Amino acid sequence: MSKTPKILHLHSTFDAGGKELRNVRLINEWGREVDHAIVSGDLEKRGAAKLLGNKARVSWPKFPALQGRPTPGRLSALAKAMAGYDLICTYNWGAIDAVMAHTVFADAFKLPPLVHHEDGFNEDEAKRLKKRRNWYRKIALGRTAALVVPSAKLEDIALNVWSQPRTRVRRIPNGIDTRAFAAPPKRDLLPGLVKHKDEFWVGTLAGLRPVKQLDVLVRAMDRMPAEWQLVIVGEGPEREELLAEAERWGVEDRVHLPGFVAEPQKLIGLFDIFALSSRSEQFPISVVEAMAAGLPIVAPRVGDIGTMVSSDNGPALVDPITGKDEEKAFARSLARLADDPVTRKRMGQANRQKAREEFDERKMIERYRALYWGLMQKYPKSE
Repeated sequence: MSKTPKILHLHSTFDAGGKELRNVRLINEWGREVDHAIVSGDLEKRGAAKLLGNKARVSWPKFPALQGRPTPGRLSALAKAMAGYDLICTYNWGAIDAVMAHTVFADAFKLPPLVHHEDGFNEDEAKRLKKRRNWYRKIALGRTAALVVPSAKLEDIALNVWSQPRTRVRRIPNGIDTRAFAAPPKRDLLPGLVKHKDEFWVGTLAGLRPVKQLDVLVRAMDRMPAEWQLVIVGEGPEREELLAEAERWGVEDRVHLPGFVAEPQKLIGLFDIFALSSRSEQFPISVVEAMAAGLPIVAPRVGDIGTMVSSDNGPALVDPITGKDEEKAFARSLARLADDPVTRKRMGQANRQKAREEFDERKMIERYRALYWGLMQKYPKSE
């Protein structure tokens, strides 16, 4: 290992999603201990970079395209660009060609160990994994030092669908600074939007993308009491469609899309119910944040959500939203909680306690440090 370790991070995009925010948190935690090189396959999508701290040692090297036909020449170019580091970290399907390049050319270019991170699936694999991608993953992951997943469901997929050995798969649940979510929020935190004392908020933190099914949330407002507002915090391509859907249902005055918020710990306490409507999730960090803020959760039982929330919160969960019947059940669950402040408080308190006991970030950070440093010390870089 170099005197100052050099870690290369390969992302298809570096917008502020779950994996990127976790990556930023680890980089900020390690400060000047590590030199980090970050690659975003889409240079226009690097929103999470705004959250890097002043002490973070980060560079943005030029790098071959992460997407394209996996020809020998292209894979060789990717492998060559990965040389000279102490550890390579790749993230999700968007960086899988780099994983394949490492498996094929690691010896030729004397490459360091590679850790692949799988956090979930996009719209194209939300309902069913693609056979060709499963086959490709099996081969590409053949020489990785570790495959990190945050959820039990992904761990099962890694072991039984992608045929990875037990010794390679590491489940590290996402964690947060749970205490930071306890402070009372300011009612005028969001530009142009103030929470009044006589109103309540259903809130969510999500990229405005089809897989999140945020239109389901918009339509659910038709069943909610008039004093309830919907606040969707995030950015993405579906913004105009969601606003149009709100107009179609006559709830445009109660649906708010304030954009991305860099510090959710200052905002999420304004919500009275946290709602998630996704078609596909694994271990959503936003649910942990809502739990830490003492909120009840209304969500489908996708990924690990059913085991993440407290047992008190279980009755508020619904079946995965795949049609009108499940959408109606989701809206009914929201409406029931809206009418029951006692239950909301009880669920929220149980969620906060569980978040602090099981999902605090210190445990997550320690496990990532042990994995990364262990590999760098075991396989020192060839000089």
